[in-house]
Amino acid sequence: MWLRSPGSGAARCYPPPLKRVVLAEVIQAFSAPENAVRMDEARDNACNDMGKMLQFVLPVATQIQQEVIKAYGFSCDGEGVLKFARLVKSYEAQDPEIASLSGKLKALFLPPMTLPPHGPASGGSVAAS
Repeated sequence: MWLRSPGSGAARCYPPPLKRVVLAEVIQAFSAPENAVRMDEARDNACNDMGKMLQFVLPVATQIQQEVIKAYGFSCDGEGVLKFARLVKSYEAQDPEIASLSGKLKALFLPPMTLPPHGPASGGSVAAS
């Protein structure tokens, strides 16, 4: 993972433990009192509506992440957050701790997904002709 050390302009390759540290810092940023209030307000405005989640919650979550990852060389915009997310995703299969931290991060701003039931009881079967 190519990251810049905080305050430095040079990109460097950091070992896996630092990758975990950056992800943990992002997660910790959501616990900061001012960020927790912002996320709670955004969730209240969204009312568990996925469209409204994208409108209210995602921008706040993006801003919180930007504040942390900019210190590690990512641009301080939506594109920087997307690059960070892709980088984390690319390491999930290789590192169970990164996968776990990634899941925790997603749970902070994505609602739990419930799948509709499948099978004969839900009308999912097709009659043979």
